[in-house]
Amino acid sequence: MRTDSTRLAKTAVEETRQFIADNYGLEYVPSKPRFYKNKKSAQDAHEAIRPTSINRTPKSMSSYLTKAQLKLYELIWNRFMACQMASAQLLQTVLEVTAGNYLFRTTGTVVTFRGFMQIYTVAKIEEEVFKLPKELKIGSQVSLQELHPQQHFTKPPPRYNESSLVKELDNKGIGRPSTYALIISTILDRKYIERLGGSLSATDLGKAVNAILVDQFPNIFSVGFTALMEEELDQIEGGEKNREQVLEDFYTPFICAIEKAMEKKDEIKESLQEETEEKCPVCGKELVVKWGRNGKFIACTGYPDCTHTQPVERDSVDTDEVCDICGAPMVVKMGRFGRFLACSKYPDCKNTKAFSTGIDCPEKECGGKIVERRSKRGKTFFGCSNYPACKFATWYRPVNQKCSECGHPFIEERTSKENGAFHRCPNCKAVFQQKND
Repeated sequence: MRTDSTRLAKTAVEETRQFIADNYGLEYVPSKPRFYKNKKSAQDAHEAIRPTSINRTPKSMSSYLTKAQLKLYELIWNRFMACQMASAQLLQTVLEVTAGNYLFRTTGTVVTFRGFMQIYTVAKIEEEVFKLPKELKIGSQVSLQELHPQQHFTKPPPRYNESSLVKELDNKGIGRPSTYALIISTILDRKYIERLGGSLSATDLGKAVNAILVDQFPNIFSVGFTALMEEELDQIEGGEKNREQVLEDFYTPFICAIEKAMEKKDEIKESLQEETEEKCPVCGKELVVKWGRNGKFIACTGYPDCTHTQPVERDSVDTDEVCDICGAPMVVKMGRFGRFLACSKYPDCKNTKAFSTGIDCPEKECGGKIVERRSKRGKTFFGCSNYPACKFATWYRPVNQKCSECGHPFIEERTSKENGAFHRCPNCKAVFQQKND
């Protein structure tokens, strides 16, 4: 189902205006019917999502829908209704307070006419609407009661998550609603990106592939290419451009770029190599970091005479854990599937085990520990070390702190847009403010 259209049938708009007049009053009906323009990238040979009839109110449909369906239908009905109602009217007052050489300014807002907010309220608007004290007048003397000093530092933009990435693709005119899920799943499956917490982060493989493609095909691997291609396809459909000519204009420079890249493929491979200070244990020549099908690895520069290879050692961190096989200390290492514990005597001892949180599994008579794992999609979760005998699992990182409300052995780290980072008990759902270290 295409969702990027704002087109509405005239009959639906007329029916809605009559419904608003009958149920809310003529003052809530705009002087002219509201029709909205589509974005340039939208192909709107269809209607926007709306109720089949505005007279099918959520209340009248509640007996036919499940609880989840009713919530969705109510959202669609309210949104559609609000788009045909009169604008809200806000009265804004600016208050300026002088203190010596300093000027303090704040703004108060009061809703004088709710308009569309009568049926559909945007949470952000409600948060911004606040009142100033009524007793304030021009020239009034005020005294300082309390001062809250705050210092703000410039922060880098946050990493994309799946939602913000889709929004950015939509803003840039890249792809269509039906392709967004495929785009994200493809770059995840090919390990160009990975999920870290609630964000998406580029992998070393993704950065390397991106660097090669942008360098060799700058005209294609640019933000504007897809949007331009979509526009040209629309022009072909409308008879403004010739199909063969558009294909010719793309293919001729593209095949030339392909041929040049193939001629330089050995040079491109060498540009991705990283020097090391290690010597080959077999022939004594220098070792370099190369790229293979499964990621980075260390290889001898004497190839093909010397075929020695070894894995790239990731940074390791010492722990108090002891190897079950040889008794040597275990260290934390990073692998393709996240953190894990490995014996410090590798390669003499190749014992490994999942990274432990040190928290006991809550299942009765289990005796296992909660360990960190990765799903097939690359998302971190936490499960019992006795799997598959014990199926306990949670998506939220456990904290070794007993719940003060119900005594549950641990609480979980949570985040939300409204409250930021906080802790919550998985048993009684009690919420606790996260303490800063």
